[in-house]
Amino acid sequence: MATSEFPTQKEGSEAFLQETTVVVFVLGGPGSGKGTQCPKIVEHFGFRHLCAGDLLQAEIDSGSENGTMIQNFKKEGKIVPSEITVKLLQQAMQQSDNKRFIIDGFPRNEENRAAFENIVRIKPEFVLFFDCPEEELTKRILNRKQGRVDDNIETIGKRLKVYFESTLPVINYYNSKGKVQKIDAQRSIEEVFEDVKSAFAKLKPVARVGINEIM
Repeated sequence: MATSEFPTQKEGSEAFLQETTVVVFVLGGPGSGKGTQCPKIVEHFGFRHLCAGDLLQAEIDSGSENGTMIQNFKKEGKIVPSEITVKLLQQAMQQSDNKRFIIDGFPRNEENRAAFENIVRIKPEFVLFFDCPEEELTKRILNRKQGRVDDNIETIGKRLKVYFESTLPVINYYNSKGKVQKIDAQRSIEEVFEDVKSAFAKLKPVARVGINEIM
């Protein structure tokens, strides 16, 4: 049977991909500087930048059945199920030649975290946490000139409430595992990136193993 002809090879290949894939979660409140620092990480360290929000929007724009379902969730103000988001991330990772990823703004909550570990079966090397007080985050969001309709005091307050209630427990979970690299995000872009570079410098080099060696 075609589906089970090479089970050992398939399992070995999946194990190989899990072993050689490097994942770093990038977390922090809205306005903490993730969007500024991620392109610098890509340029300096050669990681592939994945953003769950961008992948969801791309799926909507594709006009697929999945995209329509995602759009309906958003229209109704509902959170897209973790399984859908995780599978889009997994697909992007599988299709990439680069096996070093920074995943921006994910996991947003404990359900996201559990779904990623259960489906993708890869644990992050570490979590890059841009730590910034609520007052500073509010000030930054109000000052940025992006013209976003949700950049007003009321909606900013709601977004920050969701972040502190849902995402901080994820950060605390990984901190209990010794996997959080905490960055003081109140400083200048250059000062923050110096600390980011120190965090990434601790990563072990990726082993380059030929696919034939795992069969």
